[in-house]
Amino acid sequence: MTQQEQNNINAQQRATENFKAGFNCAETVARTFRDLLNLDVSDEALKMASGFGGGLGHAGCMCGALSGATMVLGMLQGRSSKEQNRGPVYSSAQEFHNIFSDQFGATCCRVLNHHDFGSQEQRHTCLKITGTTADLLMKYIFDKQLIKGI
Repeated sequence: MTQQEQNNINAQQRATENFKAGFNCAETVARTFRDLLNLDVSDEALKMASGFGGGLGHAGCMCGALSGATMVLGMLQGRSSKEQNRGPVYSSAQEFHNIFSDQFGATCCRVLNHHDFGSQEQRHTCLKITGTTADLLMKYIFDKQLIKGI
């Protein structure tokens, strides 16, 4: 098994564990990659992901797993000043959006998951989407060499 394959499995497993532990889809993806990549992001900062679950607080808009992945890309490529170029993170966010859309056929939570929030069916569907998103994001990070040494 290659290092990339092991990293993908680790991301998917960690995301599954985080989701089963009670974190929403956005929190799960952000927390998973913060931990796996040893990113300098506090638990306090991760609270920003909480409102993105359920497609923005159960509004059913953009999938929280995709929102969390976009946050991770921001952690890796985001700006710390207005003078810095936002092009790289915009490009990555758009590319990953397209990868996600190609994988699942949509990016909107209410399209991806028709089940009632809180139901066993909804949780199962979100678990699958969240785990797959973690796998896709790890592949993307590896392929684009956004982190050296993974």
